[in-house]
Formats: sequence, structure tokens, C-alpha cells
Amino acid sequence: MTTDQKTDNQRVPRDFSARSEEEQQLFLTDTWCDHCQQLGLGMREPEEYELFGMVFIEGRCCQCGEPVLTELTEDDFDDE
Repeated sequence: MTTDQKTDNQRVPRDFSARSEEEQQLFLTDTWCDHCQQLGLGMREPEEYELFGMVFIEGRCCQCGEPVLTELTEDDFDDE
């Protein structure tokens, strides 16, 4: 088993669609693409999950299609 497979097995899926529409749009538009080296290009195909106690939203850059990853911090949950 590869390291990636081990990590995938430790992911705990979360329901991105359970978030408010406003919150979803914020996470889908406020992105950074390492490949394009640009801010705010957007994300498609979002998948939310928990890994090692941290929450992530992972998808694809709307411009280049490369993976985009957002780690949610305590600041993201302060309004909940």
C-alpha cells in the first residue's frame, strides 16, 4: 500500500453541501492555485474531508484543472 492510499483510508468524508450557500461560494471562490500561482481562480468538484483532525476542501482549479486545497482554520469556524 502506498503512502497516498494510507492517507486516503484515513480521510473522514464531510458533506460540503451541508454548508450554507454563502459559505460554499466563499470557499469555492477564495482559492489559491499553486500551479497558476494566482489567487481567486475558483474551485470545481469540491470534496470536504477531515484528516488528522484538520478539515480540508479539495477540488480542481477552474482555470488549469490542477488540484486546489483549502485547509479550514479555527477562524473559519468562529461564526458557527
